[in-house]
Amino acid sequence: MFEVIFLSIVQGITEFLPISSSAHLILVSEYFNFNNKSLTLDISLHLGSLLAIVIYFRNDLFKVSKNKILFYKIIISSIPVMAVGFLIIKFNLIDYLRNYKIIGWTTIIFGLLLYFSDLAKTNKTISKDFTFVTALYIGIFQILSLIPGVSRAGITITGARFFSFDRVESAKISFLISIPTLTAVSFYNLQNLFTEKDFNITSLIFLVFFYLLLFHMLLLNFF
Repeated sequence: MFEVIFLSIVQGITEFLPISSSAHLILVSEYFNFNNKSLTLDISLHLGSLLAIVIYFRNDLFKVSKNKILFYKIIISSIPVMAVGFLIIKFNLIDYLRNYKIIGWTTIIFGLLLYFSDLAKTNKTISKDFTFVTALYIGIFQILSLIPGVSRAGITITGARFFSFDRVESAKISFLISIPTLTAVSFYNLQNLFTEKDFNITSLIFLVFFYLLLFHMLLLNFF
């Protein structure tokens, strides 16, 4: 019980902050020698994050559904990370990246990169300046989030800041383009769940989903 609640708190706090949630989950699990590393737990974490975004940004998503151009831009921005992520999984390279040294160095390097990007002048908005080219470039930035220690939110916000979007607009871009990625990860994990027939869905998994959604909603309200 303690492990899954603690991990849901870690995921809930770190997913939408410019710090790597995957790195923190790895470090916390290893440091405390947690045993809950099942596929169902992973699915609950990602589904909780996805649902929190959909609920919180429901008004923005409603606008996106009416704005097909913006919808296509969001999809385009998500294609690079999905393609590279597929290749990493296909060639079983993920274990080479889950390394303490890599996590340490990427946390420092990309933290500094975010700091310098935050010094850029900001005068652009999503409605006027979020072009297909910009969406693609920020999507390429998002590829780096596949490396533990590189925050998905942090690197996409960094990319948006370098393109002169203000902090609020950069955060919105980061959240919006996370939806296709989190959806793809959730469906991939669900597919593996059915393939491996790992149906160990217990009350603890539902608690993870509930607590994660709660922590996400509380955190998002501070933005």
